[in-house]
Amino acid sequence: MIPDKAAIRQAVQAAHADHANDTGGANASYIPYLASVDPALFGVCVVTADGEVFEAGDARFEFALESISKVFSMALAMQDVGLPEFHDKVGADPTGEPFNSVIALALHGDKPLSPLVNAGAMSTVSLIPAASPEERWAKILNMQSAFAGRRISLSDDVNNSEQSTNFHNRAIAWLLYSGGTMYSDPMEACEVYTRQCSTLVTTADLATMGATVAARGRNPVSGEQVFDPSLVPPILAEMTMEGLYTASGDWAYKVGLPGKSGVGGGILAIMPGTLAIAAFSPPLDPAGNSVKAQKAVAQVASALNLNIYNATDFAQ
Repeated sequence: MIPDKAAIRQAVQAAHADHANDTGGANASYIPYLASVDPALFGVCVVTADGEVFEAGDARFEFALESISKVFSMALAMQDVGLPEFHDKVGADPTGEPFNSVIALALHGDKPLSPLVNAGAMSTVSLIPAASPEERWAKILNMQSAFAGRRISLSDDVNNSEQSTNFHNRAIAWLLYSGGTMYSDPMEACEVYTRQCSTLVTTADLATMGATVAARGRNPVSGEQVFDPSLVPPILAEMTMEGLYTASGDWAYKVGLPGKSGVGGGILAIMPGTLAIAAFSPPLDPAGNSVKAQKAVAQVASALNLNIYNATDFAQ
């Protein structure tokens, strides 16, 4: 059931006002473009499963999608190759290590455990059927755009900054290849993966993308059926397991919503059948999650009594 619209509006405005002046964290410094983004930017948005949009602050500022992009390429790969093959080849377990960990691969025979860390995300990209890297990239970009309900664009500035500093990911791609868990040319997969992280979205876009999952694969703003409804449970399960990296368990415990973060400063959380909450603020905590965006999303979820582990409509 979708909460009262006045309550949603109040929760969004309050979360922005309450945390606008919070401090703490630092922009991602290992990608030059991200280090240069104004740390004072802060947006909050909710999009409901019936297409209503509620926003506050810098919700129309475009920022780098980064690792939140993994959710949408994951959905594409699941749909293209089927859930059994995807689960067998990429996995659904938390690594317990940072998102760019080589140790997590070394401990598991160079096999990824989750599509929401860098290794699994590159393996996911390589799984998407395509005759060329450009075709694979076009499919990914079209999927991001369908989720957002508008044409999403690659930022050359972000992409150039990332491609010139992605040596660690290139090494991970070769490890995947050596373990038999890279399904295209490893450097091509790494290059396309880097591009998918370098697109620009707004907080409102991000909430719409999440609301498409909440609405069982149908974009509630555009009306397009983006993916098959049967993919919703595994997508949400993957987000629960690894969506906020090493903080995923704490997020599930404290907030109770499947989520996904990106080092560009975005946070997305989804209440199935109801709505999605998104927030953006560049300064990150040590795990790579936006400090203010986490607080804002958690406050909105709490104010609206949204928690997938707190079912209130079952028979007494």
